[in-house]
Amino acid sequence: MIARRDLAGLIGVGAVAATALTLTSTSAAAQDAAQNTFDRILANKKLRLGAVASGAPWFMKNQATGEWAGQFYDLGSALAADMGVELELVETTWGNAVLDLQADKIDIMFGLNPTPKRAMAVDFTGPVYDSALVVIARPDFAPKTWAELNNPEVKISVDMGSAHDQVASRLCPNAQIVRFKSIDEATLALRSGRVDAQCIFWMGGVRAVKRDPDLGKVVVPQPLFGSTSNAAVRREADKTWRDFVSTWITYSRGLGLVREAVVASLAKVELSLDDIPPGITF
Repeated sequence: MIARRDLAGLIGVGAVAATALTLTSTSAAAQDAAQNTFDRILANKKLRLGAVASGAPWFMKNQATGEWAGQFYDLGSALAADMGVELELVETTWGNAVLDLQADKIDIMFGLNPTPKRAMAVDFTGPVYDSALVVIARPDFAPKTWAELNNPEVKISVDMGSAHDQVASRLCPNAQIVRFKSIDEATLALRSGRVDAQCIFWMGGVRAVKRDPDLGKVVVPQPLFGSTSNAAVRREADKTWRDFVSTWITYSRGLGLVREAVVASLAKVELSLDDIPPGITF
């Protein structure tokens, strides 16, 4: 039989143990919360890359096999390999990628242009390559400048929330900007005659016209709107992850890895360097 005095002692010991356990759990949780993305990726041996299923040539997904390809898939794979971790593809859209970074669903998103609006929400690495915005104009429409497109009678399709959307809205505030959920839907609107042009970066525009010449023609409106294609990461106080990826990109550009990935992705959609519109470099 346990005496009341002994029972009180045991209760005291139990309370101390429970308190210690609580403090240990709280400390562990705090450490997990404070762990930066770079350290967490190395600890978990997993890199979560945002990917857009209908984003050729940037991303391409074989719906029958589930296999991925594309320049940013190749770069993500190379990054994961250099870190010694597994690559996990998480499907997203260009418009939702920033939200997915903030929600900690993905660790990195290649292919985002560093617009001011996006830069208020996430951090950007150094440029992966230079890019340029173009339009696919319907066959009987031949705008030469952004000023010609900035007309209340002109309808321009974009994929909602993308850089195409943000830039077109900024450069053509007087035009009718018609927003769709995806690039493919924006292209379909042009094909069906519901809009006069689609705003898109040159790789996607050239690919669309190469596949369907009746769609229209790729126009590089003047003055040339030049931008860069970067990787975006979640904003956190510790910039180790952002700085590491920037260093890796610079190294990979110097080795020619980035150019190889771009050229290979263009070939997968039957494009070559000869298909690049005059005045555009990458």
